[in-house]
Amino acid sequence: MKKTLLALAAAAASVTVFAQTAPEPDYTLSFNAGLVTEYRYRGISQSRFNPAIQGGIDFAHKSGLYVGTWGSSIKWIKDAGGDADAELDFYGGYKNTYKDFGYDFGVLRYQYPSAKLAVSPNTTEIYGALTYSVATLKYSHSVTNLFGFADSKNSGYLDLSATFDLGNGFSLVPHIGHQRVENNSFYSYTDYSLTLGKDFGNGLSATVALVGTDAEKAGYVAPNGKFTGRNGVVAGIKYSF
Repeated sequence: MKKTLLALAAAAASVTVFAQTAPEPDYTLSFNAGLVTEYRYRGISQSRFNPAIQGGIDFAHKSGLYVGTWGSSIKWIKDAGGDADAELDFYGGYKNTYKDFGYDFGVLRYQYPSAKLAVSPNTTEIYGALTYSVATLKYSHSVTNLFGFADSKNSGYLDLSATFDLGNGFSLVPHIGHQRVENNSFYSYTDYSLTLGKDFGNGLSATVALVGTDAEKAGYVAPNGKFTGRNGVVAGIKYSF
């Protein structure tokens, strides 16, 4: 019996050592799907204050390279006289760390199938982000017209956010950003939000956010006359696997 116990202990120890020294996988492939009470992007409602279905796929290599795609239901294209009811995003980049800093840079394409607007809303941005401790500073620069604004190439979005771990799966994320629309300052604005998140484990998470902007009401308005940049509360639930 003593020999048997020793053998079992040795086997358990070898399993523990193997688990600790298991090599990092070359890549990860993950999926996510979610529902939000409304889709806000940079403070502006993309779904006319209605719920939106969202989901995405991400591929990440251990070198730091990554690519992914994400989509959401929308209403703003039809509100503008077009025909698209979905947004599809395609992105790729590289992220890593240097000493105490994390960095991330890449390119993001916003695609609106069959949009049919006078100025194409399809937009390409390049971006770069720097993270230190809990704070992240990011800048996104459009290399095409921005979301259907004429002559708006070289618009930029600068944002600062922080992520605070509150314990027990809770997090708090304050955010402020400024959208500059090239050659049209009337549509430029600042947005802000405060998001409380809860990680329930096993891939399930939820958020509730206070969101608002200082955008011009006449510039961002739905067909029903409602200001799409107004202050509001947005809740969401997401499952990642």
